[in-house]
Order: sequence, then C-alpha cells, then structure tokens
Amino acid sequence: MKQFLYTCALLFVFTSCGTKKTAETGKTNSKDDLAYIQTFHNAMRYKVKGQTQNAIQAFDSCLVIRPTDDAAAYGLSQCYLQIDNKTKAAEYTELASKLDPNNIWYTQELGYMYYNQGKFTEAEKCFTKMVKAQPNNVDWLYAHSEILKRLGRQNEAINSLNKMEDQLGVLPDLSIQKFELYLSLKQDEKGIQEIQKAREVFPDDLSLIGTLVDYYFSKREIAKAQSMLVELVKNDPSNARANLALGDLYYRQLNKPEAYKYFKAAFQGTGVDIDTKMSVLLEMYEKQVVIDKELIELADLLIASYPNDAKGHSVKGDLLLRNNQKEEALVSYKNALKFEETKFPIWNQVLMLEYELTKFDDLYKDARACSALFPTISSVQLLYTIACVQIDHFQEAIDAADMGKDLVVNDPVTEAEFYAQKGDALFSLKKIKEGIESYDKALEIDPNNLLTKNNYAMRLALSNTDLAKAGKLIDEVLAVSPNTASFINTKGLVYLKVLNFKLAFEQFKLADELDKDNKDYVEHMGDAFFLLGDTAKALEFWKKAQSLGSKNKSLSKKIQTKTYVDPEY
Repeated sequence: MKQFLYTCALLFVFTSCGTKKTAETGKTNSKDDLAYIQTFHNAMRYKVKGQTQNAIQAFDSCLVIRPTDDAAAYGLSQCYLQIDNKTKAAEYTELASKLDPNNIWYTQELGYMYYNQGKFTEAEKCFTKMVKAQPNNVDWLYAHSEILKRLGRQNEAINSLNKMEDQLGVLPDLSIQKFELYLSLKQDEKGIQEIQKAREVFPDDLSLIGTLVDYYFSKREIAKAQSMLVELVKNDPSNARANLALGDLYYRQLNKPEAYKYFKAAFQGTGVDIDTKMSVLLEMYEKQVVIDKELIELADLLIASYPNDAKGHSVKGDLLLRNNQKEEALVSYKNALKFEETKFPIWNQVLMLEYELTKFDDLYKDARACSALFPTISSVQLLYTIACVQIDHFQEAIDAADMGKDLVVNDPVTEAEFYAQKGDALFSLKKIKEGIESYDKALEIDPNNLLTKNNYAMRLALSNTDLAKAGKLIDEVLAVSPNTASFINTKGLVYLKVLNFKLAFEQFKLADELDKDNKDYVEHMGDAFFLLGDTAKALEFWKKAQSLGSKNKSLSKKIQTKTYVDPEY
C-alpha cells in the first residue's frame, strides 16, 4: 500500500515539477530545456521498464543539466531503493527535500526513511511538518505517535492518538495504545479509564477485556483478573487461552471441578498450540501422585485434536504409567511410536513395560527393531538378549550378548548382566561348562548381584551340577535378602536336588506364602508332595499350577503320568 502511495506520489512529483520548471523559465525550446526534457523522459521510461541502471544514468544526466532539479534527485532516490542501495537512496531523498522543502511527498519519503534508519529525532521533525500540513491525515498521525513514543515523549504521543480518535471515533486498538502509554507514565488510573471508555462503545471486545485481565494479573489483583476472565470466556467460549488461565486459577484454588471444566473447554477451543496444552498436562502430572481421571480425559482431547502427533499419545502413556496402568500405558506408547519412531525415550518405555509385563514375544520383536534404529545403546541390546533367552532363541541370545557386552562403557553392572544372560542361554543348550564360565565371569565383574547369584544357583540345581556351589550361592543371597519368595524357591530346588524333600517342601511353602498362587511355587510344592509319597496332594497342586497359567511341558506330563518328572533346564 505504501509502495503504491509512493509511486503515485512520484508521478505527481515528476508531473508537477516538470510543469513548474516550464512555468518558471517560460522557455521550452532552448537547447538545455530540450535536452533535459528528452533525458528526463528517457529516465522515466527506463524506470518503468525496470532498466534501473539506465534510469540512474539518465537521472544523473538530468542533474548535470539542472543541478537544482529536485525531481531528478527524487527519481534517483527511488531507483537506488529499487536496487537496495539505501545509502544512495537516503542521499538523494535528502537532496530532493533540500531542493524543494515545501514538497510534502519528499518530506514523507524522508520521514519514513529516517524512521526505518532509527533516526527518530530527524523523523519526528519531518512528521511534525507533515501533520501540520495535513492535520487530518490519520496515517501520519499514527506514525507520528509511534515516533514520539520511541523518543519517550509519551504525552505528545497520547495527544497524537487523541487527534486520530477525534476523526475516527473510539477504537479498541487506539485505546489500548493509550492505556500502555499511560502505564509507562505510571498513570494507571488514566489508562484504565481509557479502556473503560472504549468498553462503553465495545463492551464485548476481547482485546479490551484481555488487556484488563493481563493488567490485573500483573498487579496481582487476582480477584479482578478472575472476574474479567469469566467475562472474557462468557463472550468468547472458544478462547482457549482465556479458558486455560481460568482453569489454572481454579486449580490453584483447589477447585478441581471448575478447573477441569475450563481446561476441557481450552483443549476443545482454538488459539492454543499442542505444546502449550502439553505443558499444562505435564505441569499437573508433576503435581499429582495419583493422576486424576479428568487429566487423562484431557490427554484424550489432545489426541483427538492431534491424532497423528506422537506427543499426545506419549503424555497419555506417562499419565497412565503414574497410575500403574501398565497395560494401557504400553498401548499409548506404542501408538506414539506409530508417528515418531526416532524418539528413544518412547522406545525405552515400550521395552521396559514389555519386560515388566513379561511380554517377551513383543519384547523380542520391538527390541530387535529398536536396536536397528539405535545400534550403539547397550540397554536395548540387553533387553533383546533377555527376550531371546525367554522365548528359547538361545543361540541368538548368545550372539546378542557377545555383541552387547562390547557396547558397554564404564558400566560393570550391565556388562555382568550380558554374561549372566549368556550363561542362561548356554545352560539351556546344555553347554554346562561354558555356562559356568559365563556366570563366573558375571560374578567376577559384579560379585554382589543377588539376582545373578540366585539364577546361577538355580541353573546349577536344575542341571544337577555342583550342588554344593549352588547351596553356597543361594545361602549368600538369603543372608542379604531372607524374605524374597523367588530366592526361597531356589533354596527349595537345591534341597530337592540333594534329596531333602521335607526341607524343600518347607521352602516352597514359605515362598508360596510370600507370593500367593505363584504357579511355579505351587508346582514345586506338588513335586515335593510326590517325592514325600503323597501322590494325591501332588496331583492337586500340579493341577492348581496348571489352572494358574503354567504352560510347562513337564507339568502336563506329570499330570498325565501321575508321576514326578525332573524340571527342564
């Protein structure tokens, strides 16, 4: 718009100047006049055609013929602007204005040029002259107020805005600008009066209400701010920012029903991006030990608005996990991976939950996929190794462990775990000697790891190998952790293998009391009953283990044959 204005002004300048010169000289047929007119017309033609360099040369020639020709100087300023030579443009704009100080278009061009250069004192002189010449020009009045504000002359800026208001009437934007100027003068009451005056004309204007909301918040006048927010939301129910602010106020006041009502409106409204909504969810997540169901509902609203963005699915997973809803959290994290598979923290949550929920088939598949994306992360390779062991991919587990231990840097616990998992796989392949070597290496690196000692003792017992060592290992474990059911169960297996069936039964029973209805402990009690000569009780406990979900092949065989079968290792 401004460029169009300047173009029109330029044509007007050129036309008026040419006429003026002719009138002053009264000569149109002198050699110089004819050369000037021809050169000037060529310059204009070049300029219109976009041949800027040719236009510059022609306008320069005009100034050679008439050194005091303001139109040629102005033409040069415009040409230099076209090639972004601001220094030359400024030089010739100043020359044009100096040659014809009464030309208001030159003054306008000079004023805006000074403003863009940050020369506000010089710009203010130009605009003072301009608004004096055309006191009803609201564009110039507005620009003048901006310049005065930059110069710290707030009262004069307010006066300039008042002159605009006299012509245009009360407008929210002008009132807000005057409000801000009054605040900078520490005349808050006058500023508020400006807003209230505007609200008499525009009672439901959102910018005016929002201005008061922000002001009252800045002054910590919370009650007034809250009252204005209620009014703002009433007039603009879909204003997400206002709803968020109101929800936050009610939440701080411990009025959760009202808070969630406005949060819900905010999440369904417009004007707030996904990151802002995420920050609200995460802030409340940090404050809640048990996540409110309404907060999870907000996460669902976020997902509904951005179904293909991983953020909503991921934060819902965090909320559900805080409530120990692991199955549901896993679903959310997996949904997040559909839209953002390069975020390792999401992968890590998926893999850890699959491990905790003993979803080893899924863990095998997902850990394998994750290791392809993040091949240097040892924890991923470890979970992959564990999954391989659990689903009987023993050779693959050995290969994965060998690869994983080479990824470990300054982490003896993880390195030892790779050796322990490899030991498990080797025992399962009946490579007892290699399995012992691997477990021994694990304990050499991490000698106090109770789980490794327990698993090693169990492997030795199940394979009927070095039962004395197995007993020593599990005794060391129980000395540190005497009430852990799985450790007590291992002690029972060692007693079983040394044919002390009564002590074995006592250990299995104790483990069952600590971890009721564990299918493994129930099956082992059945084993002890059989070996103690009570086949009926043995069958009762074996069948109970089967009903608890045991899929142990040897268990089915025990029930069918009604006899004890050594557990597989």
